[in-house]
Amino acid sequence: MFQVIMCTCPDINNAKLIAQHLIKERLAACVNIVPNVISIYRWQDAIECDKEIQLIIKTQSDKFNEVANEIKRLHRYDTPEIIAMNIQQGDNSYLNWINESLK
Repeated sequence: MFQVIMCTCPDINNAKLIAQHLIKERLAACVNIVPNVISIYRWQDAIECDKEIQLIIKTQSDKFNEVANEIKRLHRYDTPEIIAMNIQQGDNSYLNWINESLK
């Protein structure tokens, strides 16, 4: 099974560091970096509004824990967003490419 893992980052440098590391270590086949995401959230009982960078990480579901551990190790936040959604369907050629990229 395949997953898309979402993770927000505080800036482009942290986002690139994480993305490049995940690709280099073959933990992700592709990471999209989406700039200028506005996040509104509650943190330590205050409502925050920040500009963040969104990572969209394509991988296999059995790599989730390893991806999450690496994100936590490299991320600047104490509690980074690390959430996964299973890919229910996808183009076979694309899914095969993910598999090949992670070997």
